[in-house]
Amino acid sequence: MDQTKRPLRIPPQFATYAESHEIFDMCKRLLEQVTVNKPEDPIDFMIELLKRENDDIPQIILLGPPAAGKYTMAKQICSKLRTAHLNLKTLVQDASQDMKRRLEELVKQKQSVPTSVWVEIIKERIQLFDCVKKGWVLEGFPQNREQALALVTAGIYPKHCVILEAPDTVLIERAAGKRVDPKTGDVYHVSFDWPTSAEVVERLEEEVGNNEEELVEKLMVYHRHIEGIVDCFQKSTKFINADQPKSDVFSQVITFLQSQRRSAAPHNPRVVLLGPTGCGKAGQAALLASKYNIVNVSMGQLIKQCIVDETSMGTAIKPYIEKEMLVPDALVLNILKDRLSQLDCVTRGWVLHGYPRTREQAEQLTTAGFIPNRVFFMDVPNDSIIERLSMLATDPITGERYHLLYNPPRTQQIKNRLVYHPKNSEKEVKKRLTQYHVYVEEIADFYTDGQHLNADQDPHTVFECIESMLVEPLPKKL
Repeated sequence: MDQTKRPLRIPPQFATYAESHEIFDMCKRLLEQVTVNKPEDPIDFMIELLKRENDDIPQIILLGPPAAGKYTMAKQICSKLRTAHLNLKTLVQDASQDMKRRLEELVKQKQSVPTSVWVEIIKERIQLFDCVKKGWVLEGFPQNREQALALVTAGIYPKHCVILEAPDTVLIERAAGKRVDPKTGDVYHVSFDWPTSAEVVERLEEEVGNNEEELVEKLMVYHRHIEGIVDCFQKSTKFINADQPKSDVFSQVITFLQSQRRSAAPHNPRVVLLGPTGCGKAGQAALLASKYNIVNVSMGQLIKQCIVDETSMGTAIKPYIEKEMLVPDALVLNILKDRLSQLDCVTRGWVLHGYPRTREQAEQLTTAGFIPNRVFFMDVPNDSIIERLSMLATDPITGERYHLLYNPPRTQQIKNRLVYHPKNSEKEVKKRLTQYHVYVEEIADFYTDGQHLNADQDPHTVFECIESMLVEPLPKKL
């Protein structure tokens, strides 16, 4: 296809459909499962996966030293996400009869359960209906690097691995006051979390093996193995301080579980930068376009280019510009559609600024098939905007731009000949700010996934903030 002959228009629905239905991600997951399971008939295997695949389910491993609160936190996570709660006790209870016989034989022979048996039990359990449809939280396993590697080898890799941590002195103090309800398995503490029911209080029991000497030995074993485990799950691991109120720990855990891992599946950036006049949209768009080789689309420049080229659209728009009237949305959208449908925008992605200015324009852009996958609201206080624009001036001889506060002219002679643009007067700037704030809330309501950032700082700091939210997947709503 020769793009030099005429502008090549490609329907935007191609990329939007592939991304919204996660076509590339699905292909990547299927290939991963085929590689791990090595089925005799890969085609039939992939068809079966597609019939029952639900990749949005939580797959969480929760680890931590003794008395860190793993059980309590796992129960809260399962209650919030409605997932299956797995630990060594429940895994044995839910195991098949054949597996229970093997475990009984190992107990009779006074042998520890081999890692291969545990992995087989876990693999069997997570293939049951509740884990397949709702996900799972595996608490307290693996306990060493060998078990972690065995899980990975078996294709069991968590999307999130939460590790609770606290000072050993705090854990020893917690363990001394720990009490367990033998009927429900719930954990309480004599100082921090005492049950309100008298019936529950009567049946509470001290947990066996919680004296100081035994706990110190358990902590030594834990610290010996935890680094090896983290090394196996380092891409999905988060350490969280458990030496704080349960509600705070749970809040940090849920925030981490909302995060998503970066995918290797290809996708094109479709970025919209929104913000008041003078917030730095054009500068940030230029930085993004330069670093990621995406197309910088300025709505204002597109309109000017149409008028200069004397296209049919430019001819229709010119009277509105000359009379300083608002250009009809239909004309503006047609110009934008023509640009975003060209080959470079479709294949490389784009960053758009200067549009949309109203909710109606945002809705029309979406209806036309141009759905951004990142929307950034660049927030700057009005006082800062007025300060930025009203003090801007240009040297008519050299064309160099100055700011009387941040980049003052070097000599008095240059300062005397500076020219100030009429549109940057305080009155005109306030007028444009008022127009922006009238519509910004409606646009924010439409783009519910839009990210707000503080643009009243160094441009490179703002760029780093935008970049961090551009390359990482957006948090999912649990």
